[in-house]
Amino acid sequence: MSTAVQAGQSAQVIEALPYVRAIAPYQAGKPIEELAREHGLQPESIVKLASNENPLGMPASARAAIEAALVELGRYPDSNGFELKAALSRKLDVPADWITLGNGSNDILEAAAAVMLAPGRSCVYAQHSFAVYPLATLARGARAIVVPAREFGHDIDAMLAAIESDSRLVFVANPNNPTGTFIGAEKMAGFLARVPRHVVVVLDEAYNEYLPTELRHPSIDWVRRFPNLLVSRSFSKAYGLAGLRVGYGVAQPELTDLLNRVRQPFNCNSLAQAAAVAALGDEAFVARSVAVNRAGMAQLTAAFDALALRHLPSCGNFVLVHVGDGAGIYRRLLKRGVIVRPVANYGLPEWLRVTIGLPEENEKFIAALRESLQDAGA
Repeated sequence: MSTAVQAGQSAQVIEALPYVRAIAPYQAGKPIEELAREHGLQPESIVKLASNENPLGMPASARAAIEAALVELGRYPDSNGFELKAALSRKLDVPADWITLGNGSNDILEAAAAVMLAPGRSCVYAQHSFAVYPLATLARGARAIVVPAREFGHDIDAMLAAIESDSRLVFVANPNNPTGTFIGAEKMAGFLARVPRHVVVVLDEAYNEYLPTELRHPSIDWVRRFPNLLVSRSFSKAYGLAGLRVGYGVAQPELTDLLNRVRQPFNCNSLAQAAAVAALGDEAFVARSVAVNRAGMAQLTAAFDALALRHLPSCGNFVLVHVGDGAGIYRRLLKRGVIVRPVANYGLPEWLRVTIGLPEENEKFIAALRESLQDAGA
């Protein structure tokens, strides 16, 4: 190939869709191995409290199910996910054809956007809500209607008022990530009753299992009432399966059928399906996860109070804390072998999101935070 041709090729510009170029890539939590390389730390000494993972890891029941499923890895997974859908159907008391499986609940959000959004349509979501909502919206060339937060949470009345004639999708995170805020059942039900029926509402309940029983919504009952409602949930949090990427959506058959038309074939792999079936039935593990989270939340918030740091009440497995120079404190924590989540990309540059860890992980973070704040004030 001539030098001229090579030069000509290198000068070409890929004619991507302009709204794709406008997307800021998703920022994941820093991996432990990356921090170890950057600062010469031992990986086992690093505490990661950045990605809202379950500090207990994967349940033993799921590990055993994975080992049993290994023999079938030479074959494609069940694309329809019969066993997992059957288990969810029994637990939720809904027909199996109301359930859509996803490669994490993120996959369900993306599928809803693929079904409902396109250029000339709009999507409504709240300021400071999950970063995937703008990604899914902009990737379809749709217009984002971002409703200002109220006390760091969803202003549900303003969101209803923000729905326009071209709106076709509304994302509601409850509890919300990264703020941990929560909308009560009465308000949520009233909102759903007033949303126009041609607008699909995605109720993102990734942290549902961490809610006290008295706060849990009758959201599956709402699905029976509202054909435009899609409830999405995840096995990545309380069930401890983040690395396997498995989630699900619940909706009436018309909407479920549309989601299945756009989802990728075999989007939920064999090991994920087997592990999810086992984890779903492991109520003791989930109860332990919730107890560890409750105790860890009290441990962290007591420390924040002692340090005179503002923090938001959280209904998830994380807490948002105001530290002033978010980026600077984040970097100081990294040097001490602690990974948390900066949230400037959510419009919260003075805050950090901290996942609840095991007691000793929380304690290491607290000590590192205290030292980092002292350094910053020096």
